[in-house]
Amino acid sequence: MEHAGIERLLIDRNRCEGYGMCQQAAPDLIHLDDEDEPVIDVAELSAAHKPLANAAVRACPVAALTLSGPTAH
Repeated sequence: MEHAGIERLLIDRNRCEGYGMCQQAAPDLIHLDDEDEPVIDVAELSAAHKPLANAAVRACPVAALTLSGPTAH
């Protein structure tokens, strides 16, 4: 169930190819594990995280990251 007002960074694991551009753009929010799979470190984004989350989404060369929530549309 979605909580009102909560925005999240989501990964489409079928699209992700492990380039690590998201990690470079937003190291406080996401990292790659030992198998080059992305791991989201911050589940619920605060207003302070929003610029980093947007940078990670834009940095992904295969569009595997998206934002969900009230302001993602």
